[in-house]
Amino acid sequence: MILKGVIQMAHDILLEAIQQGDIVIDATVGNGHDTLFLAEAVGDEGLVYGFDIQEQAIENTKKRLTSAGKNQQVKLILDGHHHLEQYIDENANIKAAIFNLGYLPKGDKTIVTKPDTTIKAVKALQNRLVVGGVISLVIYPGHPEGAIETNTLLPFFKTLDQHFWRVIKIDMFNQVHEPPFLIVLEKRK
Repeated sequence: MILKGVIQMAHDILLEAIQQGDIVIDATVGNGHDTLFLAEAVGDEGLVYGFDIQEQAIENTKKRLTSAGKNQQVKLILDGHHHLEQYIDENANIKAAIFNLGYLPKGDKTIVTKPDTTIKAVKALQNRLVVGGVISLVIYPGHPEGAIETNTLLPFFKTLDQHFWRVIKIDMFNQVHEPPFLIVLEKRK
C-alpha cells in the first residue's frame, strides 16, 4: 500500500531526517517499538534518550532492546518527557523526537499523557533541535483525555512562527471512531 498508518508515516518522515550517529528522543517509550526504531536509525554511534513515567514501560522497552541487541545506544529515563531539560545538555544537537501520546497499550488506561507536559517538552526540544530536525507526535483523540489533548495541542501548534517551523497534520479523515493523527514539526532556522 502507498498510504500507511500514522505511526509508519511518522517513522518514514523521521528516517528522512535521521542519520547514523545522531541524537534523538523517544518522549514516550511505551512498549519500546519507537525506541527500537530510533536505535536502529541512529546506529551504534548514535544516542536515543527514552522517557516514560511508568516503570512497566521502561522494563518492556529494556527487554525489547536487549532482545534486538540495541540497548547500548539507548538511555532509558523513568521520568516524564517534560523534564527532559534535566537529562539532556542544553547544547545537545537533537535531530528528531517522537511522541506517541495517550496511554500505554495493554497498560493502565487511566495513566495518560497530558497536553501541558507535552507542550513543555516540545518547547524544550525546540531550543535543542538542529535546523532540519523534526518532532513527530501521534495523537489519539478517540478517548476522553485524548480529545482534551487534541483540543489543547492543535491551537498551540498553529501558533508556531512559520518562519522558523513547518507544521503538518496528517489524518485519515474518512475513518470512524476518531482515529489517531500525526503532527510533524520541522525546524526551518
